[in-house]
Formats: sequence, structure tokens, C-alpha cells
Amino acid sequence: MIGRIRGVLVEKAPGRALVECAGLGYEVDIPYTTFFHLPEVGQEVTLHTHFAVREDAQSLYGFASKLDRDLFRLLIKVSGVGPKLAVGLLSGLEARQFIRCVEARDTNALVKLPGVGKKTAERLLIEMADRIGQLEGGFQHLSQAATGHSEPGPAVVALGPDPREEAEAALIALGYKPQEAAKAISKVAEEGMSSEALIRLALKNMIPAG
Repeated sequence: MIGRIRGVLVEKAPGRALVECAGLGYEVDIPYTTFFHLPEVGQEVTLHTHFAVREDAQSLYGFASKLDRDLFRLLIKVSGVGPKLAVGLLSGLEARQFIRCVEARDTNALVKLPGVGKKTAERLLIEMADRIGQLEGGFQHLSQAATGHSEPGPAVVALGPDPREEAEAALIALGYKPQEAAKAISKVAEEGMSSEALIRLALKNMIPAG
């Protein structure tokens, strides 16, 4: 299993990164929370990874922290939650926010995420309450450590000629309806903002901090 990859960041886009390591280019699926922490293209990056093998595909998922990767591995063990939904959960909620949802049994924050209905949210809270303690350091230590996790700084590099279109497309790819994506971006858009900053602020407004 590929548990970590370190190399040069060749390409980055919402939900995806290409990392060159020892002459090989690894395509890595990433949540948006990890995307916001990526360095500039051409710089070295380290991602904690999970390698998933299915009959019809092999996928490599990457995360900015070991905590995010370990939480992802717990999420995909929940009944009805596959890698795509788990990435979506970690795109809309940072690890510490998800932990707070489990602690508070907060279904309201979860049902605001694309693909998560009330039943799925309730199942997540029930099953993750039993599994969250498996994370390194235990539940209490994890909550304290996660709370100290710094917020990603504003991005300064635009990914394309039209950052607003890039940002809207990224939200739609995450599962939001086109009208929801356009409305969310228009609320936070300011002159000169990059698509990274637009996505981060839009998601922050759409998902309450809890």
C-alpha cells in the first residue's frame, strides 16, 4: 500500500494533484481542504495517501495531514460511504469540524453536504462515534490537536483565466447544483480573488463552523 508520497507538485486543481516522484507522475484525488494547503506548482509537497483498488479502477487519495487520511479510512468503513462521498465530506468539513459534529451529534451540518441525507448523516454519527477513538491519540487528544490546526491562508494564484467559472465548476463537481454554486460564489466574489480563495470562502459560508 502507498501510505505517503513526497515529490514535486507538477499540477494542481480542485480535487486533483499531480506529483512527480522518482521520475513517475502520480495522479492523486484530494479533498478541497487539502487543495487549499498545497504549495505552488514546482515546489515539493508531501501527501499522506490511501491506495484503493477495485475491479474497474485503481485510485490514489491524498491528504495534507495524517489525521485527514486516517479519518478518511474510517469514513469509508461506514455502511454506504464510499471514497467519493468520504472525499466530499472532507471537502466540506475540516477534520476538527467533523469531530465536533460527532461529539455534538450534529446532523444539521452533515445534511448540508452534497450527497448526505438525514439517514446517511445519522448513520455516520452513530458508526463514527464508535470508531473515532481509533484515531491516533484517542478521541479527547484528537479533538484538542485538531482544534489547534491552523486555518489555510488566502490563496494568491489563480488557476485559470476566469476564477469565478473555475470556482463554480469545482463546487458543481463536488455535488452542488449549478444555481447553488453560482449563488455561493457571487456572495463572496471580490475583484482579483483566485479560484482557490473563492472556493474556500464559498464552502466556509455554505457549511457552518459548528
